[in-house]
Amino acid sequence: MTPENLENVNVVSQHTLITPEQLKKDIPLSDEAAKTVLEGRQTLQNILDRKDHRLFIVIGPCSIHDVEAAKDYARRLKALADELGDTLYLVMRVYFEKPRTTIGWKGLINDPNLDDSFEIEKGLHIGRQLLVDLAEMGLPTATEALDPISPQYLQDTVSWSAIGARTTESQTHREMSSGLSMPIGFKNGTDGSLTVAVNAMKSVAHGHAFLGINREGQVSIIKTRGNHYGHVVLRGGGGRPNYDSVHVKLCEQELKAAGLREAIVVDCSHDNSNKDPALQPLVLQDMTHQIMEGNRSILGAMVESNIHWGNQKMAGKREELKYGVSITDACIDWETTEKVLREVHGKLKGVLPGRLQA
Repeated sequence: MTPENLENVNVVSQHTLITPEQLKKDIPLSDEAAKTVLEGRQTLQNILDRKDHRLFIVIGPCSIHDVEAAKDYARRLKALADELGDTLYLVMRVYFEKPRTTIGWKGLINDPNLDDSFEIEKGLHIGRQLLVDLAEMGLPTATEALDPISPQYLQDTVSWSAIGARTTESQTHREMSSGLSMPIGFKNGTDGSLTVAVNAMKSVAHGHAFLGINREGQVSIIKTRGNHYGHVVLRGGGGRPNYDSVHVKLCEQELKAAGLREAIVVDCSHDNSNKDPALQPLVLQDMTHQIMEGNRSILGAMVESNIHWGNQKMAGKREELKYGVSITDACIDWETTEKVLREVHGKLKGVLPGRLQA
């Protein structure tokens, strides 16, 4: 019996990856970018602590596959963020990792060439450079913390993170989140269950010890103090929405019973819109009306938005893809984005300051 019969039986190859420390040397975070990240985190914490009356909105493409299109979108969003900043705090959605139920494109970090070549080191360089560039524009960013190793490479550039519906129940992701440095939104389960998100928030508020990597890329025992800025993200589930006032009230009751802050973010996509981008503005409008009618627990929203409407399949050559169109979930276009955010701003400008005194 040889070692080859006992281990790595199904492993085709292994490649030593660049260390987080080296990637950060290759693409350092400038003082201006670091200021954006820190101010973004502090602002989001203040909103969750109800020290800042604004509503935060995580908005942007379902996933990033074209860096130039992402920068184009970011410039538009920054101008809109400056215009609406007295009422809405806009954070750009910059998702590089895509969870898959079976198979499919796993995101820019895993497959930056969109051809199953999986040049992950290249993907990490592209991803970090984009996040640094956006921070230097003065635009805070958000991403999904999917792979438990990648935060060591990128987390210093991000102001908000989400744990997806497929991983909220994962012990690995709860432990990882307890050590992350930014507020974390936990989505309810794919079946619509709130229990997994509530349990996740309880878990991440406590310290953990688990296996991970350090800046030098060495496998290490990571000990954390806990993250106290976990909050729930309602994204619907089981083919049904859960953004309406009844579901929001039920969520408030579960959070209160668990001794957790009543802080809710509404995801306007996924099952809340039946993955139809045309319904996302309607979800945002309903959420806005709830706030106008006295709701105090809804503190944020998520919207999937791109330069152009809808989505497209990855077929043929990369250069044949339509510019500014999602290759994963369908998104609303920029014109709709501007219109709906200005409408929300107009309706909530005089309402949100009063929530701090309510």
